[in-house]
Amino acid sequence: MQSKQVQLDDCYIHYVESQQCSRPAGTIVFLHGFPENWHTWRKQIDYFSQSHRVIAPDLPGYHQSSKPASLAFYQLPNLINIMARFVQMVSDGESVTLVAHDWGGAIAWPLVAFHKDLFTKLVILNAAHPSTFTREMLNNPIQRQKSDYIHELIAENAEQIIIADNYQLLQRMFNDLNGEPTISAFEMDEYKQSWKSPGVLTSMLNYYRAMPQLVPRECHDMPKPDTSKFKIPQIHIEIPTLVLWGEQDLAFVPELLDGLHEYVNELTIARFKTGNHWIHHQFAQQVNLAIEQFICPQNAL
Repeated sequence: MQSKQVQLDDCYIHYVESQQCSRPAGTIVFLHGFPENWHTWRKQIDYFSQSHRVIAPDLPGYHQSSKPASLAFYQLPNLINIMARFVQMVSDGESVTLVAHDWGGAIAWPLVAFHKDLFTKLVILNAAHPSTFTREMLNNPIQRQKSDYIHELIAENAEQIIIADNYQLLQRMFNDLNGEPTISAFEMDEYKQSWKSPGVLTSMLNYYRAMPQLVPRECHDMPKPDTSKFKIPQIHIEIPTLVLWGEQDLAFVPELLDGLHEYVNELTIARFKTGNHWIHHQFAQQVNLAIEQFICPQNAL
């Protein structure tokens, strides 16, 4: 596994690259989510580097990538542009398979929609499609309730809230429905060390602070916020797409998958009934096999 970085104007992106074979079947790029970094894909890197060239970056603002101070940098159109340029630089002229989770998926959906020539296939793990997410935020009070944590992350004192009690807020995010962590103590310590790095917390939170169309927080005297100015984005995917979905996700309602075929031409959905937001940790082997059979159907049992 090699540690590398690319420079994009005033921003550099750190990534790891691994290839344990002489003739790779293709290139896979993995995009992590909040509050992780490239480490989240370690089990996928170990598995797929046996047959593919694997690349896993730290998203801008995370871990060893640069941490631009400007909030405008973290607006979604700019992040899409940055990651498109990143893929162009590391792909060596080949189309890639893109695998993404959480915020990585929030970038991946429009990235593939607007730069489809860069990719052959898309794999999404528990990352809401922008169109169905906006629809559910407008119409589903349960989704608004599940997304209420975002308001805590965009508060002026969010950094202090997160640091309190040894990062308890972030640690709890990794718990399953029984309150048990889905990652090891070693992995949690790795993340804590990253979160302590100068600028990391603020940069991670800036993704939320620059988030488009955030629905106002519900109040007792206003049970449904005014959403009349919100519009459902039209994000259409024209390459084969696999969605792996943990149905016990504490951040997303399963209705986000309803009508998804209207926005994705070639869609396959695999549900993990007992999985939550972190299925790549909980069910690493099953996730790896599902991805392999999707991108390499000739290897399917």
